[in-house]
Amino acid sequence: MTSLPAIFILLLLVCSCNSDDHLTPTQPLSPDDELISSNGVFALGFFSLQSSIANTYLGIWYHNISERTYVWVANRDNPITSSLSGKLVVTNTSDLVLSDSNGRILWTTRTKTDNITTESGDIPTAVLLDTGNFVLLSPKGTDIWRSYDDPTDTVLPGFKLWTNYKTHVAVRIVAWKSSHDPSTGEFVLSGDPSTGLQILTWRGKSLYWRSGVWNGATASGLTNSFWSQVIDDGEVIYSTYNTADGSPIRSHWKLDYTGDVVFRVWIDGSSSWKPLFKRPGNGCLHYGSCGPFGYCDITGAVWECRCLDGFEPAHGFSVNSSKGCVRKEALRCGGDDHFLTLPGMKVPDKFVYLRNRSFEECAAECGRNCSCTAYAYANLSSILATGNQSRCLVWKGELVDSEKAGDDISGDNLYVRLAGSAGDNSEENNKNNSFTGDNSAENNKNNRGVPVVLKIVLPVISCLTGGKKAFGRGSQLPLVAVAQPRPNKRD
Repeated sequence: MTSLPAIFILLLLVCSCNSDDHLTPTQPLSPDDELISSNGVFALGFFSLQSSIANTYLGIWYHNISERTYVWVANRDNPITSSLSGKLVVTNTSDLVLSDSNGRILWTTRTKTDNITTESGDIPTAVLLDTGNFVLLSPKGTDIWRSYDDPTDTVLPGFKLWTNYKTHVAVRIVAWKSSHDPSTGEFVLSGDPSTGLQILTWRGKSLYWRSGVWNGATASGLTNSFWSQVIDDGEVIYSTYNTADGSPIRSHWKLDYTGDVVFRVWIDGSSSWKPLFKRPGNGCLHYGSCGPFGYCDITGAVWECRCLDGFEPAHGFSVNSSKGCVRKEALRCGGDDHFLTLPGMKVPDKFVYLRNRSFEECAAECGRNCSCTAYAYANLSSILATGNQSRCLVWKGELVDSEKAGDDISGDNLYVRLAGSAGDNSEENNKNNSFTGDNSAENNKNNRGVPVVLKIVLPVISCLTGGKKAFGRGSQLPLVAVAQPRPNKRD
């Protein structure tokens, strides 16, 4: 017969055993421990990089692929140094605390939940979810902190890239300092805090790249591999994407330390990540590269800066494309002028956003103001039942950072003000108004040979870069409008 002390010891061992995917106050994470998500895709633990083995970090990475790929780092600017070890604990006051063996606190969640009352036996828990989201749960089981709310340089499926355009606050994605240094780098990505209508990448205090302006209140797309949407709830606008159930493809958006925004996929059997989208790359897609009244044309084999119809290259453009273009004929307030329609454009930056205007009202708003140089309009009534059903953008002065993307990514009609009557301008205006950007072959070579995968990923790219159409395996899917609260549920 088994003795009572032996049974008691066995029960203690069972109770103190570390779970595969969660921590509790009695089960801290030590240097040799790892949390593994229940689907086996993600792992959380301590790691060091080959270039600096003296520094140790707490992070999340893909667990079951050959190329170690980190998606989140807790103490990126405060590593565990020298020969010290680290420990991650869940406190009884519902916080996560990372400290070194000298007792120095390196990182904590600071959830301010000291006044939580618990029933007997209830304890806080931290769980690594199948999405790669590390979630801290209160004793009642509610989310009180998520790694998705404190991102590093990577956007995983289910992450919400949100912007509150009422308070002008947006979640920020911050690149690594280098490929072997996870500390805060010089590139930052976020939604435009003033309007929420576009995504911006900054290099220090200077704009580095800009997505297309969002032109739908809610757009959803579904393919065999991905599902994506953009949602505006009247205060917060966010974009997100997800993988379809059962999809073998792993994917993420990454703000690289070089400043490129990259969408990468990993298919079972692969030996490396496949980049399907990269902006701005080495060509003319950097912010303002083509200067005032110029645009980056990426429809051909060579990406090049061109002048808008009615404009010609400014002096010195052959040396510096950011010199841009000048009008062939100056505007005269009160004189004859007209608006030329340029289809399929990524509209310029520095717009004024006018709400609740019809197309006629939007056109009149620009037409009666001599300083208005262009306008663009989107009618959202077919996909939005209530609230603001239009998007009128007007520009005063120079038009900066435009792009011609072609048929695959939906753009806007841009109406540009020109002098004279409509018959005075034709396509001949633009035939010779081009100058080649820095590099195009490098931007295009990674996209060759993957047409099927590109069709699969276009809804995701369109969702996060301003397009309004969803494509998948040769078919176009309808847009779907939904009413949804602010993002606060567990991912």
